[in-house]
Amino acid sequence: MKNLHYKDFFWNSDLTCTGGYDAIIQYLNDGKRVCKEVEEFMKARASIEEKYAKDLLGLSKKVCGHNEMNSLKRSLDVFKLQTEHVSLSHLQLAQNMRDEAKKLEDFREKQKEARKKIEQQMDALHKQKASQFKKTMDSKKTYDQKCRDKEEADQNMNRNTNNTKHMEKLYSKAQQAKQNADEADRLYQQNVATMGKTRDDWMKEHIKACEMFEKQSVERINFLRNTVWTHLNQLSQQCVTSDELYEEVRKSLEQCNIQEDLEHFVNLRRTGDKPPAAVVYENFYSGQKSPTAAPPSRLPPPITRRGPLPEPTQNSRDTLYSTVQDAGYSLIQY
Repeated sequence: MKNLHYKDFFWNSDLTCTGGYDAIIQYLNDGKRVCKEVEEFMKARASIEEKYAKDLLGLSKKVCGHNEMNSLKRSLDVFKLQTEHVSLSHLQLAQNMRDEAKKLEDFREKQKEARKKIEQQMDALHKQKASQFKKTMDSKKTYDQKCRDKEEADQNMNRNTNNTKHMEKLYSKAQQAKQNADEADRLYQQNVATMGKTRDDWMKEHIKACEMFEKQSVERINFLRNTVWTHLNQLSQQCVTSDELYEEVRKSLEQCNIQEDLEHFVNLRRTGDKPPAAVVYENFYSGQKSPTAAPPSRLPPPITRRGPLPEPTQNSRDTLYSTVQDAGYSLIQY
């Protein structure tokens, strides 16, 4: 497929029309505006990253797990440290984004200055072309009018008349009309020639401008594409960097030993390995202590009459009964 170029498709049939040139300039202005928008977008993203980094840095300084101990404390310390490193990496990312935005700004200004010279030159040529075209068309009108005047004078002179003086006057007028027509013809031809030279000069400069503007369009599209590509690479790299820093936290958590932390706490804060003795009931009247008796109830026990325990017999299937006085007696079976 044949490549399309500005110089081949932005002409106008009207010599004074600048529609093709104006279309190119409009496209370049739109491109400049796009560069500015991308530049502002990247600066805004850099500000967001910087604010996030500063907030994250402040968060990493907050107390987190201060009272924890041993392996989990080490993991929490690594967690805070790597959070700080993540914040610093985001600060660096913000600076990198600003650097890329500055490159885009410099590129945009460079293209603006280069275009400014060409546009000023083309604007001058357009004015010169329009002025010369008007001058040429005015001289053509004058030339056409002088030719009509000459023809009219010739017709008047060729009419039959017997008045000699009148014939001389008509002849003199015809001669003057002829001179005027010749002068108008000369001036008209001169303006046409000048118009031709002006047109040739304008066409050459128009082609040069189209080539230069096309080159700028190629550079702008390529620069913008590379800038956005680099921007995305920076974001992807930040994700990789953050993951690497977080991986350090995960590695530290893998070294966190629950049993070891429990044993560390026991060894560090142990207070004794024997429980306190049970509180025994002391009868106020008897002065005796029962190691297993329950504390007295607030209500008096009901009065019941029971006989002595039955004596075991041979037909009792050798069943053994415990008494309250037995040392191994317990209400709770384990």
